[in-house]
Amino acid sequence: MANARALDKRRKSIRNIRKITRTMELIATARYKKAMDRAAAATAYTDQITKIVSRLAAAGLDVKHPLLEQREKTNSARVLVLASNRGLCGGYNASILRTAVPQINELKSQISKVAVDVSGKRGINGMKFRGIRTEAGYLQFEDQPAYAEVEKIADGYLNQYITGEIDRLDVVYTRFISTSKQIATVETLLPLGSLADDSAGSATGAGEAGSAEYEFLPSAESILEEVVPTSFKVKLFKCFLDAAVSEQVARMIAMKGATESAGDMIKQLSMTYNRARQSQITGEIMEIIGGVEALEG
Repeated sequence: MANARALDKRRKSIRNIRKITRTMELIATARYKKAMDRAAAATAYTDQITKIVSRLAAAGLDVKHPLLEQREKTNSARVLVLASNRGLCGGYNASILRTAVPQINELKSQISKVAVDVSGKRGINGMKFRGIRTEAGYLQFEDQPAYAEVEKIADGYLNQYITGEIDRLDVVYTRFISTSKQIATVETLLPLGSLADDSAGSATGAGEAGSAEYEFLPSAESILEEVVPTSFKVKLFKCFLDAAVSEQVARMIAMKGATESAGDMIKQLSMTYNRARQSQITGEIMEIIGGVEALEG
């Protein structure tokens, strides 16, 4: 039978750990709610930007933008992987790496030049462990990524694409669907072919958009010059927001599970401690009785 004092010491230690995991669960829950509100607002804004571009395309104008044009041949590509700076979030980072590594290897087998950028210390270390060289690392993003910081990264990618330095940009992130479902996914943001597909769907799905007449001031080209880059920046920002929400959900669930497991361990240890304590008391009583009998004899 284990020593009662050692069991009691271990039980106190697990109780302290349970307090920590419970606190972390509450913090993650609060951060999740804030991040969720920002992601919901960004989703609405992204949808409106996409509708504007869709209406421009549905108007039947002969307007072009370099971000919408498909390259005849993809000579260079870039992959941005969105992971977390901190751990204790279950399988969040492992899921991202399991999705990113096959995508990177597939691109390298098809394209001669592939560069990898990573956001998050855990992602950087994971890529290093797997022998994948990273070009740029970003450690400034936590549960509330700032649009200004994302915009700087987006401007860099836009310049590289327009100048022909890269022909494709893939973003690997965890897409938030619901509190119980988040999916690690790969989304191609450059070229913005998805906007053209969305505009075609909008034109066929809503006949009014295709037949409507629009008057653009000062011109449709100048409007596209502003709207198309903004749509890319907002889409990239939405990826960061989804990743932040998914990370907090994963941490919240992981800490809740750890708290419940600690409670179960405390119950088991309490039962074992009570048995050990009872056995110890019984042994002491038997020793006293034996000593009394020895004195009487």
